[in-house]
Amino acid sequence: MRLMSAIRPIGLCLCLWLAACAGLTGPGAQPEAATGCAVHDKVPWQPVAPSVWVWLPAAESEVSKDNAGHVAPVVVVVDAGEALVVDPGPSHRHGRRLRDSLRCQFGAQVTWLINTHAHAETVLANSAFADLQAAGRLRIGASQATREGMTQRCPDCLASLTRRVGAPAMKDTRIVLPDVTLAPGMPLRVGQRLLTVHAVEQGHTEGDLVVWDALHGVLMVGGLVYGQRIPELAQGQVDAWLAALDRLEALPVRELIGATWSRGRQGQVPAALVSTRGYLQALRSGVLRAMDEGAMAQDGSAVPLPEYASWAGYAERHGFNVLRAWRELEPVWMEQGEPAVPPPVSVQQPRR
Repeated sequence: MRLMSAIRPIGLCLCLWLAACAGLTGPGAQPEAATGCAVHDKVPWQPVAPSVWVWLPAAESEVSKDNAGHVAPVVVVVDAGEALVVDPGPSHRHGRRLRDSLRCQFGAQVTWLINTHAHAETVLANSAFADLQAAGRLRIGASQATREGMTQRCPDCLASLTRRVGAPAMKDTRIVLPDVTLAPGMPLRVGQRLLTVHAVEQGHTEGDLVVWDALHGVLMVGGLVYGQRIPELAQGQVDAWLAALDRLEALPVRELIGATWSRGRQGQVPAALVSTRGYLQALRSGVLRAMDEGAMAQDGSAVPLPEYASWAGYAERHGFNVLRAWRELEPVWMEQGEPAVPPPVSVQQPRR
């Protein structure tokens, strides 16, 4: 009896200690690697909100061999042993590391991949999940426009990305298309968590998908919002993109994740949304002004924006954005007519 009485306090203390340790694995805690997982391959997840995590690139930069194409955040929502991934990344190797991390660090199996837009650096990691998709254990969702864009462009995008980052980084990567067409209002369930497809915008590309976590105010916008990096207008439209940003700003966003992670607490608009709009507005007004001045679209110096020259990708992408915006805005400029000619200045002659 004395022995049992002595054991009971020890057992109670052990239970309390285990409970405390279990509490460390809650939504705000950093996940821990499971037994048998390579510590050197551990993904540096950062907590965004309860059950929402982000894997950020090392820097806001252009695709290169140094970053192996990882230039956009990967977002995951984890609940009840399931994981939903938004924009899994640029390659099979990257996707394999992502998949292993979710199993090892979170104890979760991926059940959803969401491709927000058809750019190689965000969708080619689908390759690492092809076996789960084929077995019916995972769905890959995207807008119809994104699926069509991947079908048309991904063969060239895969070849281009391979040239830029090197064949070893892209080993085993192949094109794996979405199998579910997502539309505004559709629910996305992971465990007990419910997200919604908020919109499909035509701004950054032909069909940018926006995913909304209303419970925690987390908005996942793919390539619609950049940070200190020049936005890419390859398949987009300036005016449609600006209109999309206005609609996103109307939401009560606390955490916004696009091509960067930006916060919007205490009623403030996330800074990255503001800076993306600023660049697009400056691009638009600069192109219209250049047209007024009789410049040519091919003139690389027609629309300089020195205030954005320090952003990553300015030298590589700004000139192309000018050409794209010029083609879109030329009918707008034509409709507004010739710029108003100021009246001649009257100069009084001095009296003799």
